[in-house]
Amino acid sequence: MRTTLRSQSVALLAFVLVVAGVATVLAQETFQALVERLQKEKPEFAQRQEKLLAQRYDLADRPAQGFTMSRGKAVQEGLRVRLPGNVTWDQLAAMSPDDIKSKNLWPAGFYPLPHPHHEAGGMVFPKQLVDETKRQTGRDLTRFDLDFDLPQHLLPEFPPPIYLTTRPDLGDVSQGQLVTLDNYYDLFKDILNPKQLEGLRLLVTPFNQAQFNATEDRRSLRPHPGVACFDCHANGHTDAATHTVGDIRPNEYRHRIDTPSLRGVNIQRLFGSQRAMKSVEDFTEFEQRAAYFDGDPVQAQQKGVNILERGSQVHFMAEFEDLLDFPPAPKLNIFGKLDPAKATAGEMRGQTVFFGKAQCATCHVPPYYTDNLMHNLRVERFYKEVMINGRKASADGPIKTFPLRGIKDSPPYLHDDRLLTLEDTVEFFNIVLDLKLNVPEKKDLVAFLRTL
Repeated sequence: MRTTLRSQSVALLAFVLVVAGVATVLAQETFQALVERLQKEKPEFAQRQEKLLAQRYDLADRPAQGFTMSRGKAVQEGLRVRLPGNVTWDQLAAMSPDDIKSKNLWPAGFYPLPHPHHEAGGMVFPKQLVDETKRQTGRDLTRFDLDFDLPQHLLPEFPPPIYLTTRPDLGDVSQGQLVTLDNYYDLFKDILNPKQLEGLRLLVTPFNQAQFNATEDRRSLRPHPGVACFDCHANGHTDAATHTVGDIRPNEYRHRIDTPSLRGVNIQRLFGSQRAMKSVEDFTEFEQRAAYFDGDPVQAQQKGVNILERGSQVHFMAEFEDLLDFPPAPKLNIFGKLDPAKATAGEMRGQTVFFGKAQCATCHVPPYYTDNLMHNLRVERFYKEVMINGRKASADGPIKTFPLRGIKDSPPYLHDDRLLTLEDTVEFFNIVLDLKLNVPEKKDLVAFLRTL
């Protein structure tokens, strides 16, 4: 009798599982239905993000006179973060964190910035990168469900120049081109050794990624070969492509990612804005195995994870990455300080502020202006936890000290793109660190930062 009952139970369970499986298959959304649903929702979320950006920032194209990035793109100037109510920057800087929090006066542009569609997340690329990659290689990095959100004039120049530590005599070795699988060999075959050239090949080779692959839950219209390292880190620098971090749950606490420049990774000892991995090799493996798939190893296997071999692939990639140099800074001496014979009076005053009253050099130590450590700014002291477009503005935790060399070439700023200009960044730290800088000091500090 027990055997019969057990057999009946097993049969019933098997039947239930089969029915559940059939129901799951029947309930699965077809790819065409997915495309139609997400494209229908797309304008709503785009308008939501556009409205948020307009409320937070002055997004006008307002270039600084006499200052450009390394290849000549204009540097945007001025405070772009909008102030709340009738308060002034000086009044805000004079208030305590508790006062700002209790009166709800923390500027909207100083809150964490959500992903263009935070609930969906995933990699999304600026239009210039999408268009040039498609022109050169035929590979389309367009997402059918969302577009990049920030205006092009507020992003790094494109394509950015490439400077090599081994060949400073050559200057920009990119020849003004975006380096892809289509042209890397012709551009670098006479500059790199075979090992470095193979590393570069891997960096421009697309590999499967959560939103760009051949599965039916992808976000590209056609089955896709994937994403290359240099799609985000264009020419070893950055094009400001964004994503959401895969190491935080639930989704509302995940940070938007500001793609960092790979320039100067040879002098860095921490990788990832918060993960604190200790080598670029570790980070390269992590990106392919986890970050490309939102930290989900099951999804990674289903979508075609690329398992890189440490000795013959990861090591080669790192060997090329370690050659990427900062852009020239003609006003700096060999110690990373200003040469008085080349600097303006304002830049010299700004250097004094940087190393003195502003306390910037506590973390940003010359000559590369990083201490290779992490610090917790505890910005949550200034505001109450709030949901913003699917992103819970809460405590960020410790953040890596990014190098400031070449900083004018890398807008927007902070680990999640929330600060659009150097002026915004100076004002942010003036309040967060209680520096009490006056207007001339802030202006001079910006002038100094542009020389780095």
